[in-house]
Amino acid sequence: MRGAAPVRLPDVRRRRPIPPSPLPQRDGVDPVRVRLPAGGQWATVREHLAQRLSAAGPGVVDAMFAAGLIVGADGRAVPADTPYAPGMFLWFHRELPAEVPVPFPLEVVHQDEHIVVVDKPHFLATTPRGSHITQTALTRLRHELGIPELGAAHRLDRLTAGLVLFIVRPKERGAYQTLFRDRLVRKEYEAVAPYDPALALPRTVRSRIVKERGVLTAEEVEGEPNAETLVDIAAHRADGPARYRLVPGTGQTHQLRVHMNALGLPILGDPLYPEVTPPVPAGDFRRPLQLLARRMEFTDPVTGVEHRFVSGRELAAWTSYDDWAAAGQ
Repeated sequence: MRGAAPVRLPDVRRRRPIPPSPLPQRDGVDPVRVRLPAGGQWATVREHLAQRLSAAGPGVVDAMFAAGLIVGADGRAVPADTPYAPGMFLWFHRELPAEVPVPFPLEVVHQDEHIVVVDKPHFLATTPRGSHITQTALTRLRHELGIPELGAAHRLDRLTAGLVLFIVRPKERGAYQTLFRDRLVRKEYEAVAPYDPALALPRTVRSRIVKERGVLTAEEVEGEPNAETLVDIAAHRADGPARYRLVPGTGQTHQLRVHMNALGLPILGDPLYPEVTPPVPAGDFRRPLQLLARRMEFTDPVTGVEHRFVSGRELAAWTSYDDWAAAGQ
């Protein structure tokens, strides 16, 4: 028919699937996976990686190629002069920086064929990030429990202690992560902070919290609230701090710390609120942030079981405030 619009067929092209890693974990740490991007003027694989990994230092990439440490999807070493091919996958193990061991136990609260729940100590990151790789709960658990595919359902700040949920089977990870996304996990925290007899509690704090990438602290700004926390007092001492019960209704970064600080009750040991303090030397574990993920409750999305877990840890500033305070002097 004259003048008819051309028929557009649907684009049936699909993104190339990610092949399984040909390299095993090393002490619970996954190998690095690189997918060569489209575009660019690199002639060889070596040219691209030398530019991409320049921060590793001169000669590092060449040494890895020479030792056969960079492999393709078939597990064979990739020669340095391999022609650059967009979409090609490469794997290798990075040299890990030396980390000061976190000298506190990682207690397993519950373990079955679907989940592992642990009581994480202060100073131990949940998952590998930045300079914390081997000294993380996930890496430790993969190695100690012999579950290489173990994954985290959520994260708890490195400085915060308490309950964390991990998933045993990768195919079930989405079901458990959805619980946190949809706020179907009931969480309760405990904190030690100054006591203010003039502050009426309990109260629900609502505000808009923004955390910019690269900025250490989050801040409250004008606008529709996106963070909600129920703050109640559990106990207090006339000559010392108080113990607070915190129930988050949302999960913004640093939410509990920001809300407590906004009430004039900064959590003891907080290096960011009300002001950023100089970082303590590596290995200084004397004055942890006095924040604990005390309780976690949820309906298991796979088994239907009602789970209720409670941390067995105690906050040092509450059990022995004088000793905790003296540790920082």
